[in-house]
Amino acid sequence: MALGRTKQTTVQRKRTIEGYMFISPWLIGFVIFTLGPIVVSLLMSFTDWDVITSPAWIGVSNYTKLISDELFVKALSNTLYYTVLSVPLGMLGALLLALLLNQKVKGTYIFRTIYYLPSVTSGVAVALLWRWIFNPEFGIANNILTKLHVPAVGWLSDPKWAMPALIIMSLWSVGGGMLIYLAGLQGIPRELYEAAEIDGASSMRKFWSVTIPLLTPTIFFNMVMSVIGSFQVFTQAYVMTGGGPGNSTLFYVLYLYRNAFEWFKMGYASALAWVLFIIILIPTLLQFKFANRWVHYQ
Repeated sequence: MALGRTKQTTVQRKRTIEGYMFISPWLIGFVIFTLGPIVVSLLMSFTDWDVITSPAWIGVSNYTKLISDELFVKALSNTLYYTVLSVPLGMLGALLLALLLNQKVKGTYIFRTIYYLPSVTSGVAVALLWRWIFNPEFGIANNILTKLHVPAVGWLSDPKWAMPALIIMSLWSVGGGMLIYLAGLQGIPRELYEAAEIDGASSMRKFWSVTIPLLTPTIFFNMVMSVIGSFQVFTQAYVMTGGGPGNSTLFYVLYLYRNAFEWFKMGYASALAWVLFIIILIPTLLQFKFANRWVHYQ
């Protein structure tokens, strides 16, 4: 009996070693390229480092400096403004598209592909396209407004319109959320709709009493991912406006990038990164905390 137990333990140990050997490439990559940089950035956030000279330990000075940094406040307020408007509009647009493309009509698969393609297009290419669309002189947007007898708008050159222009542009990539909503809609059992029809429910009643409750897990997922993504907007502002005009589109990550790679304030940029982590973590935890009040699982 003891010999058999020893043999079994040896086999288990061998399989454990084999398992670790199989996952070792991922573990090594994770430690070197993910966990290592995270730990280093945390240490760097307590230093003053310009890349050229050696880092100098300054404690929490980088974090206390944020309080009096006007550009930090501006970047954070711009990002919050963008999040509050772009996330609900994007989620609503994606849901409406999913509802339309969930109908069993001819050509649905083609339209699904067409609406999804922009979400996998290169961010820089999309930004260049929309910079041309919003060009105040020969852009398509102002051309349409002129034909409608509406005064032209200085989209990316006017501080009042630059942020709305980027929010409108964000709706271009609702195809990703649409695809997730579509998967959620197709996962709703048809029997529930049939039962609702037997009870005399109208189309609107079926939508509010069947579709929405069973779609809440998908809505929750899209909301969490959209909020996280909105706080990390960078490419659009970097390519289209450079943060202008008048810092009206200076997003948080763009300000972090400037500190790190333009002004070489690596310590301060690391502090900005960790503050951003906390800023994203708080609404994410709040969403999970209150999810059980409105998210319904089958």
